[in-house]
Amino acid sequence: MSSIITRRALVAGAAVGAGALLTGCDKIIQHPEARKILFMGEDMNRGLQRALTNRHALAPEFSPAQMSPIFRSNGTSNPGTPAYDAMVATNFADYRLRVGGLVDRPLSVTLPQLRQMPARAQITRHDCVEGWSAIGKWQGPKLATLLQAAGIRDAARYIVFTCADLYRGTPYYESIDLIDAFHPQTILAWALNNQVLDVAHGAPVRLRVERQLGYKHAKYIMAIDAVASLEGIGKGKGGYWEDNVDYDWYAGI
Repeated sequence: MSSIITRRALVAGAAVGAGALLTGCDKIIQHPEARKILFMGEDMNRGLQRALTNRHALAPEFSPAQMSPIFRSNGTSNPGTPAYDAMVATNFADYRLRVGGLVDRPLSVTLPQLRQMPARAQITRHDCVEGWSAIGKWQGPKLATLLQAAGIRDAARYIVFTCADLYRGTPYYESIDLIDAFHPQTILAWALNNQVLDVAHGAPVRLRVERQLGYKHAKYIMAIDAVASLEGIGKGKGGYWEDNVDYDWYAGI
């Protein structure tokens, strides 16, 4: 939690100084009013980034020579459920990516169909909230391509991702707003470093939302839903870590 608070203080310019946040951190975050002030930094971060940068501004991209020799995995390294193991055993032949919610034309997309869609390749830096980073090449169709094919409705405000890995018996979930969903670098990656995505890195498909921290890049995506509100999604904060560990919902960098 300390690393999250430090990043928030530095990036968002929260009213409480970074030194104060690091001193007695545990006591601060246990106080309801202090927590309310502390996590206001998320809205400030989002507001500042959206106000000061073009919504289509690109995250930095790198050359092949700058790619990290090792791109470590984090979070779940293998969902390990019977359903997921069965998909792995058939090389994801039965995989279907469902696109639904507030759309006019719900989709059920096979992995070959996803790989045949026009793809974007980008070499970007993954910044983990745990303090490490790595540069890798990701390839896959833009999320916008699928949302447009499904006919996203005007009432939609957020895109929710439901994943194959389970946390406390519940599928992992994450969400972004439409600005990030339609950003040109937001893709559904099926390849990393010119190789088909492996299990540890989120096979068969993971989200890449390059202007946000790594925990927003959901792995093992099974379903994508357009929704009008985050109410009713988990505990209402839009993501597993946001609901259970008070991570920021907006993790812009």
